[in-house]
Parts: sequence; C-alpha cells; structure tokens
Amino acid sequence: MDTAIADHVRYDVSLLTDHDIYLFKEGNHYRLYRKLGSHLLDVNGVKGVLFALWAPNAEQVSVIGDFNGWRSESHLLKPRWDGSGIWEGFIPGLEQGTIYKYHIVSRFNGYQVDKGDPFAVRWEEPPRTASMVWDLEYPWQDGPWLESRHGRNSLDGPMAIYELHLGSWRRVPEEGSRFLSYREMAEQLPDYLVKMNYTHVELLPVMEHPFFGSWGYQTTGYFAPTSRYGSPQDFMYLVDRLHQAGIGVILDWVPSHFPSDQHGLSYFDGTYLFEHADRKQGFHPEWNSYIFNYSRHEVRSFLISSALFWLDHYHADGLRVDAVASMLYLDYARNEGEWIPNQYGGKENIDAIQFLRKLNEAVYGEYPDTQTIAEESTAWPMVSRPTYLGGLGFGIKWNMGWMHDTLFYLTRDPVFRKYHHDQLTFSIWYAFYENFVLPLSHDEVVHGKGSLLGKMPGDDWQKFANLRTLFGYMYAHPGKKLMFMGGEIGQWREWAHDESLEWHLLQFAPHAGLQRWVEDLNKLYRSEPALHEVDFSNEGFEWVDVHDWEQSVISFLRKGKNPEEVVLVVCNFTPVPRLNYRVGVPRGGYWQELLCSDAELYGGSGYGNLGGVEAAPVPAQGRYHSLPLTLPPLGVVFLKPGSPT
Repeated sequence: MDTAIADHVRYDVSLLTDHDIYLFKEGNHYRLYRKLGSHLLDVNGVKGVLFALWAPNAEQVSVIGDFNGWRSESHLLKPRWDGSGIWEGFIPGLEQGTIYKYHIVSRFNGYQVDKGDPFAVRWEEPPRTASMVWDLEYPWQDGPWLESRHGRNSLDGPMAIYELHLGSWRRVPEEGSRFLSYREMAEQLPDYLVKMNYTHVELLPVMEHPFFGSWGYQTTGYFAPTSRYGSPQDFMYLVDRLHQAGIGVILDWVPSHFPSDQHGLSYFDGTYLFEHADRKQGFHPEWNSYIFNYSRHEVRSFLISSALFWLDHYHADGLRVDAVASMLYLDYARNEGEWIPNQYGGKENIDAIQFLRKLNEAVYGEYPDTQTIAEESTAWPMVSRPTYLGGLGFGIKWNMGWMHDTLFYLTRDPVFRKYHHDQLTFSIWYAFYENFVLPLSHDEVVHGKGSLLGKMPGDDWQKFANLRTLFGYMYAHPGKKLMFMGGEIGQWREWAHDESLEWHLLQFAPHAGLQRWVEDLNKLYRSEPALHEVDFSNEGFEWVDVHDWEQSVISFLRKGKNPEEVVLVVCNFTPVPRLNYRVGVPRGGYWQELLCSDAELYGGSGYGNLGGVEAAPVPAQGRYHSLPLTLPPLGVVFLKPGSPT
C-alpha cells in the first residue's frame, strides 16, 4: 500500500441523503449496501474510499489497516448530525484491495473492539478476518437466460434441483485434496448438470463464514461470497457460466442466526445491536449463535438489503431461506421458562413474521421471475401463500413431512412395509396446501444418519433397487425436486464436508446405473408436462389404487394442463415381481412404457413390459379399461398413452 496515504479524513463526502436516513430508520431501505460499507470514489479528481458504518452506541470509530499500521488514532470517522448512528469519512489514496477493519470504542464501559465491515463485499480468506475494499464490476454474458428465466422459474415448470456444497463436490487429490476454485467449478459443474438434466443448482451458503465446518450456515459476511474459492468476480463467472448452460442458481441464505465471532455482528458497538439483549430472545441454544432482532428497523433494512444484493449483483435466481421455523417460534429449541411470550401471550414471533412478509414482498416486487424457498419444518399455515391473503409470501416450501415419512417407509424391511402403508400415502392428503419441493437434502446424510444408499435395507442389489425406487417415486409425486450431491451416484459413506464425493464409485456398474437412472428421470420429468405442470393442485393427481397395502403397491395418474397429457405411475415396494398385475386406466389403446427402474441399463434384473402394453376392456379400480402389467421387484414404471415404436 502506498505510504503516502493522507492521515486526514474528509467529512464533506457522503452517499447518504435525508431520504436514505428516513428509509433506514423506518426499516424500508432495501439497498443499504449502496450507501454503507466501503466505496471507491473519485471526488473532484481525488481518488479514495468512502467509509460509512452504523454504530449508534460508539464513542469513537476509526478505520484501521495495513495502510496506517493498524493505528486506531489515525483515521477517525465522524458521526452524522442526524442521529442515525452512522459514522462516515473519505480517506484519499486508498485503492481496491485495501484491507481494513473498524476500531470501535463504545460509550459504555470503555469497551473497544476491531470489527469487520457488515457491508463488506469481500473479506480476507479465512482464518483471516479483515474486510477488503473491492469493486463489483463484471461483464455479464447471461442476458438470454435473464430474459427467459420467468418460464424457467415458474411454478408450472420443471424444477429439478441439485443441492451442492462447493468445498466437497470435487477435490484435487494430486494437490493435497484441495477444493476447486469458483473458476474451476465453472469449467466442470455446468457440464455435469447439463449431462444429468438438472434445471437448477442450489448452493449451500456461499456467504463468508469463519468456520468451514459450519458449511456456511454461520454467516459473518452477508454481502460477500467466501474468499476460500476466489474473488467476487470469480463467483460471478461461475453463476454466469451456469446461466449460459441453462442452469438456474439458488443461493442458501441465513437470516435466522449469526455466529459469535468477535469480528462479526455480535455485540457490535458495545451493545446488542443486531441481536436481542436478552438471551431468551437473542441467543440460539441449539446452534450456539445469536438471533437477529427483527423488531429493529435498521436490522430489517440490513437483512433485506442482503437478500436483494445477491439478486442485484450476482443474478441469483432464488433464495432458499434457512431455518424459518426457528424464526417463527419464540420457544424453538427452548424449554419452559427459557423463552419470552409475545405481547398476546403466544409463542409466535410476530416481528419475525412481519420481517419475512416484507422480505418476500421486496424480492417479488423487484424480481417477480425469481423464487424464495422456505425451509420450514412445522405445520405453520400458508407459508407459500401471498401476504395479501395472510401468508408469509414464499414461493415454495420444503416438504419435510414427505421426506420424513418416505424415508421412514423406505428404510423398513419390505416384509414390514405393508404395516406402514399409510405413511407412504398420507402425504397426498396435504400435498396441495403449500407449493412444495420434495427435499432429499444434505441434512439427511450427516450427523450419523448415513448415506441414502446406506439407509436402504437388504443386500447390495436390494439397496440399489430401493434407492432407484425412492428416486422414481419422488419424481412421480407432486412437487418440485431436490437431491443433495452424491445421492445420484449412490455414495456409500456419509457426506463429509472436508472430502470429495466418491466419484471413483462410477467405475462400478451399480453406481453408474443409478446415475443413469437419475439422468433419465430428470429428462423424463422435464419432457412430460404431466409430471410438472400441475404440481400444486389436486387436478394434477389422481389415485388409481391406494389400497393395495397387502402387496405394498401404489398406482396413480399425473396430469398436465392439457387433458391429453397423462402419465401412469406404478410402484412396487417389495422384492417380489408382480406378474399380470391389473391396473385401471382412463382410456383404451396402447400405453407406452416410458421408464422402468428395473431395466438392466440401470442395474436392475430386467423385469418390465417390453416397451408397452395394450389396454384391455377389462374393468379395474372403477375404470373401464386396464393394463396387465409386469411390476418389477422394488421397482417403478412410468407409462403414457402412445403407439408402439
């Protein structure tokens, strides 16, 4: 850094207007990152950096860094006159790449601390903790994607989401098993997703976080992609390449809690600024982290600004909001006496509810062609319904009930499944109360839960057959689809964030066959309107036979908007082949077999229907025509009206 940096700070430069301050105090400033933080400016020919920080309970704030030897007395900021609690100052001579922190002296108890910038757009690579002055200019090439993404993100379109952790998807064993950079990912990930026919990728939080083992869920940098994998422009390049390949990008975003690391948001200016002061409201016992104070207007502005920032600058196509249930309930993960009721004596967090509604209104108001997705694990009503109807305003909600019930059923020995038939079929009773995505996420393959393949009962052949059946049933069931990386190749071991996926397994036929099955499921799902157009209404689903619990078989129809678009799905959840199994269908003629999970191509035993079956005028299940099907062991078949090829 140039040693000629001036010691003086100019206080006549500001990006903030009176209207900005008004919106900030009101909780309605949704582009705060344009005003607070560090900004490279040219002021009448003098280049430097303008700093602006919200620290209302500070006695003194200064900018420290390599440029001044980290001396807290050198470059003091000045508080604004308007009582906003914002400190400002323009330091001439600073450039892109300047490393800095704020030295804050609190007006309470002489508390002093060095803090990173809450609005920093880049941070040092952990374990270093300073912020970095950075410009976010980038020559985007994804115009055609942005013009077409309304259709690609619409609720009546296919959404097959590949959930991914950047640091453990692939690694470089020749270089000490290091993870790939953003740009290295950009050369490999889009091609893989295109090959596998996925429509979207969902990234576990990329926002800067101090502890790699938190997978990004303990966020300190709400406006910065982690520097572990490269620069902000490197991450933009990854998103750009994914868009050019036709892949949507969903970012995991965490407004529910933040870590206690000293350089972060906690106890920011010697007071509980971003969090509640009372630990019964402000501390999360399950995650050992702090809870945002959603009643504070400035905090709401901060969080909603963060959400829009990723849509503005990184062209994100959606935000998956983590741990919504922990925000909605004041007693979440707390025992009696460890929480404070709301003003009506209830356990609902009214401030969080209002925040989530404002968040969704802001996102959809600015970007109606994106989606917000709630990870909400309770029966809270109308999560994915508009705020003007009393809902929370999300576009989609994770269907945790489907996930728990289905995995419970599939992990039982097939001999006992008939006694749990209702757990398999119950999900249809509530399938259309929300706009659901069916998640087989990272949460199901960590903390001793084992891999999806490892959960399946039986010998190795049966494990693979069960997993193919699980995936086939998921793609047939109403709702969008989400699968965590590694599931598609039949990873044996539980996911480990500091290791690569077990890609070497693809040299073995069962794993390669499973991957091919997922590839073809995605292709079928995308190509058949009946499988994705009417996911959120009972008009898109009809049981054929829900009652065959004795043989653990279910059959149903999926329907598109066009009445001619219909797909029949039959699932056999036992290892016993069912020959000449009669299934009623809505029309006569030939029914083409679209996919069969037991095909040898996928590692199956070869049972199937030889490409299709002619419907006979034999009544079954209340229908005038029926198909005499061969149901493969532990298998799923998809059929539709067609003609022999």
